[in-house]
Amino acid sequence: MSEQSNLDRQDGGVRAKSERQLRREGIRRSHARRSTSIATASTVVFIVLIVWLLTSSPGWPRVKETFFNGEQFVAALPDVLSGFLLNIKIFLIAEPLILIVGLLVALARGIKTPAFFPIRALATLYTDIFRGVPTILVIYLIGFGLPALRLQGIPSDLATLGIIALTLSYGAYVAEVFRSGIESIHPSQVAAARSLGLSHGKTMRFVVLPQATRRVVPPLLNDFVSLQKDTALVATIGPLETLRQAQIHAASTFNYTPYLASALLFILLTIPMARLTDHLAARTRRRRGA
Repeated sequence: MSEQSNLDRQDGGVRAKSERQLRREGIRRSHARRSTSIATASTVVFIVLIVWLLTSSPGWPRVKETFFNGEQFVAALPDVLSGFLLNIKIFLIAEPLILIVGLLVALARGIKTPAFFPIRALATLYTDIFRGVPTILVIYLIGFGLPALRLQGIPSDLATLGIIALTLSYGAYVAEVFRSGIESIHPSQVAAARSLGLSHGKTMRFVVLPQATRRVVPPLLNDFVSLQKDTALVATIGPLETLRQAQIHAASTFNYTPYLASALLFILLTIPMARLTDHLAARTRRRRGA
């Protein structure tokens, strides 16, 4: 049967593929298999080379005993894991608070009415200050500064103070993410909504924010991956989270394997979040391309 007849023939309403298309798809599959094989082989060779370089180094026995001690890993894991649950708790509480603070600050910075200039100025000052101060310094200032004021209603729980510090620090970054998403919406969208009689508040609520939120999901997830890691900084003011538990074990045994256990727990949590971020970013690119 000729190529043209293959192209014109239909089976159940579906146009049959031509011989040229079949050959082209076969070549693409062959190239994909070859690329996968080459990538797998090169990865195995690279890993073997790295392992060989490490294990053949003169100081490897000492490093193995200090950082990769199986007995110390098993002994420290229960306490490190219980501390990691506190890290997750801090993350889960701080995340929605950061979203609320970031969105409110972004909306405040977008207010153009002259009467609300003080609010806009305060929002700008907040983002400038907390983006300029390292997160660990914010944790120190909040963790030790707020209780020193001895004001009624100031929390004394160290984990709560850490959550407040992380919320203030990351809220400034998230506010800029939201603001960039809001400003990416074309002005014609706002003009169309206002021409239909919607107020400024309803325009932001029903037109601008839904579109802006979808656009900023990938960068927000990137910020939250960093937030999950930075919950370990709360250890500097004393809560028994995973890093603090690892420090206690390391100080009592003079062995740093507990730090490895803590690092593995963070990796197990952050890698799925990072892959989800990549997936959402790729899906957003495909939608925009379509």
